[in-house]
Amino acid sequence: MIAAMLGAALLCTCASAQVPDTLQKIKDSGVINLGGRDASFPFSYKINANSDPIGYSADLCMKIVESVKTKLALPNLKVQYTVVTPSNRIPLVQNGTVDLECSTTTNTEARQQQVDFAPTHFVASVGAAVKKASGINSFADLSGKTVATVTGSTSIQLMRGYRRAENADMVEISGKDTSETFLLLSSDRAAAMILDDVQLAGLIARSGNPGGYKLLGERLRSEPYGFMLRKNDPRFKELVDQTLIGLMKSGEINEIYAKWFTRPVPPANANLNFPMNEGTREALQRPNNKGV
Repeated sequence: MIAAMLGAALLCTCASAQVPDTLQKIKDSGVINLGGRDASFPFSYKINANSDPIGYSADLCMKIVESVKTKLALPNLKVQYTVVTPSNRIPLVQNGTVDLECSTTTNTEARQQQVDFAPTHFVASVGAAVKKASGINSFADLSGKTVATVTGSTSIQLMRGYRRAENADMVEISGKDTSETFLLLSSDRAAAMILDDVQLAGLIARSGNPGGYKLLGERLRSEPYGFMLRKNDPRFKELVDQTLIGLMKSGEINEIYAKWFTRPVPPANANLNFPMNEGTREALQRPNNKGV
């Protein structure tokens, strides 16, 4: 097993080293490869099996695509999406399968050792969703109960840290993505789901029974979301950063935010009613790519 892990790490490192300058790669191929999610509502999600992801993150990435078209004089640039998961998104960026990962990835100092991050476009907080009828009103009430997390997400480490610090006796189960994990909660195989509050709000809004769930008031940590790109790629990073900072400085990003978080969105016209929080407002006013 150790040999296999070392071999996989070496393969990933070599593949990353062989990936050329991203803008040159895009110019040569006429294709930009984006990474998106199929169920991270309302950031990056698919309305049917054959559609490209749509959402807040997807819209911002398309602004970057427009900048690439202009920069390279490629008006017919093809956009190709790869659906990524929390487990494979970093390797797919590193090995060149994905040029820009456009979803809900938390910018952490550990991940910064593997990939670069664009300026933060959203700040969430890790919390817990429970059923209102459960009688659970705090994290302390989760002791002795089963808690669901998403495989590969930062919420796993945060929940484990809380469990150790508070000596809480929780049973942990995981789903491969947000939809599968929410199903563990909705089917009562878990008493709570730990995830970023905005993603929990999105899952609840689309659940068919939004009045049956609630978010606990406590939060474990703030989570800055950033788009991932390969390390040591200064030309592409400069273009990505300039595009997003331009949207932030002009205020155009505020309208894109309102479109996805305070208005009905497809396919079922669900409305998160999630006004911009102070952390996101601060990040947009003072652009940065600081990790946690």
